[in-house]
Amino acid sequence: MTNETLIISSGIVLDETVNLSLADVCEACRINAESIFEMVNEGIIDPEGSEPMNWRFNTIALKRLQTALHLQRDLGVNLAGAALALDLLEELEALRRRLTEHATPHE
Repeated sequence: MTNETLIISSGIVLDETVNLSLADVCEACRINAESIFEMVNEGIIDPEGSEPMNWRFNTIALKRLQTALHLQRDLGVNLAGAALALDLLEELEALRRRLTEHATPHE
């Protein structure tokens, strides 16, 4: 996986090794915990930890959350549609990476 950085709304730059608590994610995305619970239940994100008090989110989960929020706000997509769109976007990105890896230089 590539080293991915993410800038949260407070202007803090995170790399993929950072893990955030539920409270951190609520603050970064400016949403309440109930909204995050709904996104977890829909499969948009999969936190590490057995219960909400111990949940940890990496930057990939935070990016998925932010994208899902944009899809909801800007396009009126519901949670199920956002989950599907995120999965398809990730699949498209994986296919692009594979294509780039297998591309041969033109002479």
